[in-house]
Amino acid sequence: MTTELFFVQLINGIQYGLLLFLIASGLTLVFGVMGILNLAHGSMYMVGAYLVWYFFGVTGSFTVSAVLSALIALALGILIERVLIQRLYNRNHLDQVLLTIGMIFVFNSLQSILFGNDPYGVAVPDALSGSIPFTDNSSYPIYRIFAALICVAIAGLLYYVVSHTRLGMLIRAGESNREMVEALGVNIKVLYTTVFALGVMLAAGSGIIASPMSSIVPGMGESVLITCFVVVVIGGLGSIKGAFVGALLVGLVSTFSAVLLPSISNMIIYISMILVLLVKPQGLCAK
Repeated sequence: MTTELFFVQLINGIQYGLLLFLIASGLTLVFGVMGILNLAHGSMYMVGAYLVWYFFGVTGSFTVSAVLSALIALALGILIERVLIQRLYNRNHLDQVLLTIGMIFVFNSLQSILFGNDPYGVAVPDALSGSIPFTDNSSYPIYRIFAALICVAIAGLLYYVVSHTRLGMLIRAGESNREMVEALGVNIKVLYTTVFALGVMLAAGSGIIASPMSSIVPGMGESVLITCFVVVVIGGLGSIKGAFVGALLVGLVSTFSAVLLPSISNMIIYISMILVLLVKPQGLCAK
């Protein structure tokens, strides 16, 4: 591997890892605070991608499409939590798995009915369509750099909210002792609705950001979900910091293995997960 290729793959790995973090952080936030194992989380990624494709075709503006898609995803998260997820808080994980798997089939069927089964794509915004020269013989797409910066900004905002705001204090307290939080007069139902809607919006936002970089295809949420579970398991269930570390690790391992070991690249991240669990069964950043 040349030095030039190494640095290109390093940037690709970091950018992919940051995108994975956005999805995985929503998954681990919902599980850590609410104890809900949401297997339909990948479907929210798919929803974000299809919504931005649809609104981009209507408005012609990626920015307007992204904002509208994020707002609809937020409303969808509130609706799902109020109508379905609230019924699962006092039930076991098997019930959660059954309901959220059913949601996967529902969203896949709705996608097929509303949008068909053809692959789609979203054009890169004109302002971000160029490339920055990397070396004399290569360049790097501006949109990928923009996507990485957006992911960093969202990650920083999430860290600030969780660590330095009253909402973050309630989220951390709810994660540690939800009964005590409720006994102190906090409306735990509103807190749970907020957390779940935030998780949905993070997943949909990842789909929005990724849409100009990859094809929008039926069932795209399932493969993302599996990768995000690997991220969460490596980092530690319920740990935002662990999701960040795990996402970067998976992003880098996945990117470099695709170049160095293409025949077994799909196995490498699972082998990495097994190795981490052998050393730290609770994950790298488990509490």
